[in-house]
Amino acid sequence: MAKTVIWAKPAATDLERAVAYIYEDSPAYARSFYNTVKDQSRTLNQFPERGRVIPEHNDSKIREIFIHRYRLIYKIYDEAVIILALIHGAQHYGKD
Repeated sequence: MAKTVIWAKPAATDLERAVAYIYEDSPAYARSFYNTVKDQSRTLNQFPERGRVIPEHNDSKIREIFIHRYRLIYKIYDEAVIILALIHGAQHYGKD
């Protein structure tokens, strides 16, 4: 059964900031990046376990997929996938 994909407010803000940063150098690439991130996040409704368990947590429900140099971090629930953060690949994702 398909899950609902929900962007937590901090993750949506992360995406806005990344797109704004990229936009300074390339508006076209910023639009492409935004579309890629949204498209990849939508696929989690059918395949939520495709991402790897993040190394900062030892929790099989908290996973990530890489999109270019960014980490899309999410948590799997029974009925939904919550996007928690979009951070640069060099960043560490802190515990709650």
